[in-house]
Amino acid sequence: MDTRLLQAAIRFGLGPRPDQPLPSDPLAWLDAQLAGDDIAPPPPEGFEKAPDVAEGYRIWREHSEASRAMRAPRDAVLALYRAEAASALGWRIDTPAPFRERLVDFWSNHFTVSRRAGHAVASVQGAYVREAIRPHVTGRFADMLVAVIKHPAMLSYLDQASSIGPNSPAGRKRGRGLNENLARELLELHTLSPAAGYTQADVVQCARLLTGWGIERSKEPVGAVFRPANHEPGPKTVLGRQFEEGPEAAEALLRFLADHPATQQHLATKLVRHFVADDPPPEAVSRIAAVLRDTGGDLRAVAMALPRLPGAWEPPLGKLRSPVDLVTATFRAGGASGADAGTAAYSACALLNQPFWAAPQPNGWPDEASGWLGPEAAMQRLDWIYDAAGRLGRLDPGQVLEASLGPLAPQETHDAVRRAGSMREALALIFASPEFQRR
Repeated sequence: MDTRLLQAAIRFGLGPRPDQPLPSDPLAWLDAQLAGDDIAPPPPEGFEKAPDVAEGYRIWREHSEASRAMRAPRDAVLALYRAEAASALGWRIDTPAPFRERLVDFWSNHFTVSRRAGHAVASVQGAYVREAIRPHVTGRFADMLVAVIKHPAMLSYLDQASSIGPNSPAGRKRGRGLNENLARELLELHTLSPAAGYTQADVVQCARLLTGWGIERSKEPVGAVFRPANHEPGPKTVLGRQFEEGPEAAEALLRFLADHPATQQHLATKLVRHFVADDPPPEAVSRIAAVLRDTGGDLRAVAMALPRLPGAWEPPLGKLRSPVDLVTATFRAGGASGADAGTAAYSACALLNQPFWAAPQPNGWPDEASGWLGPEAAMQRLDWIYDAAGRLGRLDPGQVLEASLGPLAPQETHDAVRRAGSMREALALIFASPEFQRR
């Protein structure tokens, strides 16, 4: 067997499934997943349709009012978040387009929004991924950046609503000023990176430019709003480029940053680190940066270029699976499916210290092995694997091994699985093997 058939499903996808045959042409299979519109995941359990921002804030308002009246029977916002997260994880396990889904996860992590910030974020976290990330995964980076930064989830997560121009009518009246959180993370994490050499003055000017953008959670239309009374008057200069005042200035700034060479280098480095190697080869980074530059930030072209990079397939299992990836790959290998699989995956990710959509900091979850290694983490993985192996139902371990690793597993692993004393032990040996732990 051409090992690239398996590698396409493992490195670029989320792991093989027994009911999804391996592609005969790995590159064509990956390309096909990027064509056409996104396949919408099913709504979270308990909802006829996926909740939008308005529905999320309705649930948030009702819970807040009930809590103040001390009559909230349950945390409705937390229940919504859990249902959304379980649905997203269930779709990772079921999806017939795992490469596309991996890209959704990559960009969701790049533009981290975490429910740790509180209920106002948790109530719209699923809507954020559906509205700001998924539609743009094969579109233009600039369009994704605009959608993300103007989404209520990001505005809330990075405290943009509390940022008021000190010389604006509201600023002079209330004596309030800037909150630099969104501006700082926009430059440091989302676009340029510190390597670009921007200054604190650029951060301040960026924060002044973004003033006015906030959130309406109660009155229609619910969502992101521009409040002129909060906007800092006058032109602002960021990285030597002058921007006029007003609501259009934010989008002009975002599109300027999206097309900046430093942004292209930063994004290329992160993409190559995720898909190729923890230590990104400079030649590969340069190639992806060139695709971003030459196509105007076409993310479909970037995604198609990744598996065509020199070294993209070697070594075959060069990346350690994160806990979320390990849980997903295990359930896919075992043929798990549906809402129950998503709920089990949600609990497993929390147990393995990568709670879904809940990164501790705005820089998201680590993408290097060093972020997930350690004796305690290894024991947690082994304990969970043994438990999962006993819950997957009746499976043929030999078939699971062949479908999930095949020739990528050494003979020693095949022999150990064959000699195992029980089905559970054999499955645990597969999922705990060094080969299955990597992608």
